[in-house]
Amino acid sequence: MSEFVDPAQAPAAPSAAQEGSKLSGVRQPLRLAILEAERVLSAAGVASPRADAELLAAHLLGVERTKLMMVPLVDPPVVEALQDLVRRRAARVPLQHLTGSAALGPVRLSVGPGVFVPRPETELLLEWGLAALDGLESPRVVDLCTGSGALALGVAASRPDAQVHAVDNDPGALGWARRNVDEQVAAGAAPVRLVTGDVGDPGVLAELDGRVDLVLCNPPYVPEGTPVPLEVRNHDPHGAVFAGRDGLDVVRHVVACAARLLRPGGVFAIEHDDTHGGSVPALLSARRSFTEVVDHQDLAGRPRFATARRRDAAG
Repeated sequence: MSEFVDPAQAPAAPSAAQEGSKLSGVRQPLRLAILEAERVLSAAGVASPRADAELLAAHLLGVERTKLMMVPLVDPPVVEALQDLVRRRAARVPLQHLTGSAALGPVRLSVGPGVFVPRPETELLLEWGLAALDGLESPRVVDLCTGSGALALGVAASRPDAQVHAVDNDPGALGWARRNVDEQVAAGAAPVRLVTGDVGDPGVLAELDGRVDLVLCNPPYVPEGTPVPLEVRNHDPHGAVFAGRDGLDVVRHVVACAARLLRPGGVFAIEHDDTHGGSVPALLSARRSFTEVVDHQDLAGRPRFATARRRDAAG
């Protein structure tokens, strides 16, 4: 006679990945491990569970995401390592912290705790800036609030003839920027000059006043109290994300700094919050030194960055 088991107390049926892990030493289908990872991440509310599962697997295996189909079977330790990464991602540790890198345009940057993770939206700002440099030889470029050095290194990789300067006031961020500059230079890229300074200091880069062709900036711009994803709230540095009640505390200083640095005819591009589609262009238009003020949308149709040109001296 078999013992009665209360269905409510019966153990849950094992997942495909758990079932496979019992077969010690037996290679297992990577496809099933990725499906299980997707299920866990989806249940945790991760925005892109399938993509994150595949990117974590590709990171572990040292292959491009598009080449995963060429790895049909993996050893049990690989499945266990993937499960560990998935647990951490389900706890909303940023994907880029787990893989140790983030891409922006032509460069891949080392990132981790203590530095803002570059976002894909910022590539539009970089593309605009590079297009603005067309026809200029050996341009001078400044990246304000550089963080990981993403924009500065994106320019240096695309325009090795450029003289690129990058400014930040956070020693932690500058440590990551230094690491990224050193890695890119070791790979053959053009150097970037890193400067410790605050955009609110009228003396920062004073030797370049009126001599810069392009100023780029992705500053802190989120209004305090704005709900943000757990990855941002718990892992991005607060000071790299939030900037006062209206989110414009740093932007105001950046606008003044750019006006001082740019030569007549030089151009400026600054990323902003999607609630700033009117306020940031208004800040630029309020300064007589700027003309051709335009606001630009991201790929989702949201206001994302504003641009302007330094008025000619005769203007």
